[in-house]
Amino acid sequence: MLDFRRRPSITALILVGPFVLIYALLFVYPTLMMIGLTFTDSPLIGWGKWVGLQNYTKLFADRLFSLAVWNTLYFVLLSVFPSTLLGLAIALGVNRLSGWWQSAVLAAFFVPYILPVSVVFRIWQWALDGEFGIFEPLFRGFFSSNMSVYRSIPAFMPVVAFVTVWWLVGFNVLLFIAGLRNISSEIYDAAELDGATRWQQFTRITWPLIWPVTVLVATIQLILQLKIFDQIYLFAAGGRTDATLSMVQLVYRSAFQRNQGGYGATVALVLFAVIVIVSVLQFQLVRIRSDR
Repeated sequence: MLDFRRRPSITALILVGPFVLIYALLFVYPTLMMIGLTFTDSPLIGWGKWVGLQNYTKLFADRLFSLAVWNTLYFVLLSVFPSTLLGLAIALGVNRLSGWWQSAVLAAFFVPYILPVSVVFRIWQWALDGEFGIFEPLFRGFFSSNMSVYRSIPAFMPVVAFVTVWWLVGFNVLLFIAGLRNISSEIYDAAELDGATRWQQFTRITWPLIWPVTVLVATIQLILQLKIFDQIYLFAAGGRTDATLSMVQLVYRSAFQRNQGGYGATVALVLFAVIVIVSVLQFQLVRIRSDR
């Protein structure tokens, strides 16, 4: 009997052990090492002297850190909510189509998502060019002169957010389509027999049932945009402008350009903590909504 009880535990250990070992080696160990770096003045490669909380004191007094946090949160506000709501709206429209029309429209929205960021940058760099871009007549009509929108600080973040939404909304549409297809058509048929309008069907059937998918999409987009780097770096011509600095760019600048590994690790740890806290809050929101 004792051997019989031990066998499931041994089997479970054999099956789970490799994953736990790889996870500890590739995630837990580097994370602990990064935490240790935040208490030193280490360069990018190698160890430095122990400085205690000096990096954290410097971080919260750093003007660039405050600017990077603001730019990151501003970009999240400009991109996460529009991409989530637009993805839901498009999915509702696509879901009403049928046959090859539905496949063609869905593919048209999903194709930009599979493009690498460098291709997306080239497409929109040309489209938004102040002299030769296809939107140049529109800019001239509004501003009475040529305008390079991605070199104008007030317009930079909204433009990059617009490009990001165009790029990633297809993935959101795909997730929403999957959620909508899990809703039985019989529920809508019963609602129509009861005289429910389209808006009532959406607010009382579609929205509650698709709420977990909505939170999932918003969480994925939130994590992605908190780590924004590529688009801002490319559109800002190498990220040399402090006014458009994001948190990941601050990590890159501190660690890789200024050889301040300890300080860069401190910024990265703060960003990691923000992402974890926000993700936990998002999932708690789903649980609370589901319990009602």
